[in-house]
Amino acid sequence: MQYGGTVYILTNKHHNVFYIGVTSNLMARIYEHKDKFYPNSFSAKYNCNKLVYYESFPRIEEAIVMEKRLKKWKKEWKIRLINSINPNWVDLYDDLSP
Repeated sequence: MQYGGTVYILTNKHHNVFYIGVTSNLMARIYEHKDKFYPNSFSAKYNCNKLVYYESFPRIEEAIVMEKRLKKWKKEWKIRLINSINPNWVDLYDDLSP
């Protein structure tokens, strides 16, 4: 059985640091970031806890490919991507349904 996956971008309150990740359970994973479940992680160290972009895929492998692609993008490209779906850079976590 194949499971879907989601690639996501987090930022801090100043929008000057990005964290790109992939998960099969977006709500749970973002909660871990917000709660600093892993206190020594990059996202905890740089306070990246604001979900500004996510994209879901039918297979986790597709999400991993997209994650690797996004990590190679220039910062300006990431900003353009975020602006295309979230121009106000609101935290999308609150809109996720359980």
